[in-house]
Amino acid sequence: MADWILVPLAYFLGSLSTAVVVSRVLGLPDPRRAGSRNPGATNVLRLGGKKAAAITLLGDALKGLIPVLLAKALQAEPLVVGAVGLAAFLGHLFPVFFGFRGGKGVATALGVMGGFGWPVGLGVLSTWLAVAVVSRLSSLAALVTAVMAPAYVWWWLRSETLTATTALMAALLVWRHRPNIARLLRGEESRIGQKA
Repeated sequence: MADWILVPLAYFLGSLSTAVVVSRVLGLPDPRRAGSRNPGATNVLRLGGKKAAAITLLGDALKGLIPVLLAKALQAEPLVVGAVGLAAFLGHLFPVFFGFRGGKGVATALGVMGGFGWPVGLGVLSTWLAVAVVSRLSSLAALVTAVMAPAYVWWWLRSETLTATTALMAALLVWRHRPNIARLLRGEESRIGQKA
């Protein structure tokens, strides 16, 4: 039962908004109030360039990866591992330290799934990159990857618990992209690297 303490710890780690912290340190506009107003790597790319975006992306992914790897190192059961990953993801979406106004969770979900299993992480990363390179639309890449992710988890890990956790994260990720979906349908979505 002691490993369940990792769940709230994962939530608190997930609640640390990398985009906001990086923007403050580098003297950039608050990503919650500028650009797309989403505290994530894509908006930081628009506001501050590649270096700031890369740091944000890495930080957000590590928020998901580290707690899951720690749970696995402690040989926690799959239910705990899934709960830890979900808690980190929810921390990013609804951060207690930033008024529960967080990002969309793409990089953190990638980190969580990479923690579930490296083939899954490689699969989702490859899917995101392929769609992003072809379309230059970060949101479309995220949506396609979210739809594919539960199948990847089931195919490589054969875990009902982790597949269900991934499906829930994917559903939340799609839900958070509602405005992006509307803009995609209207042909108005911003391209990767497009200035705010």
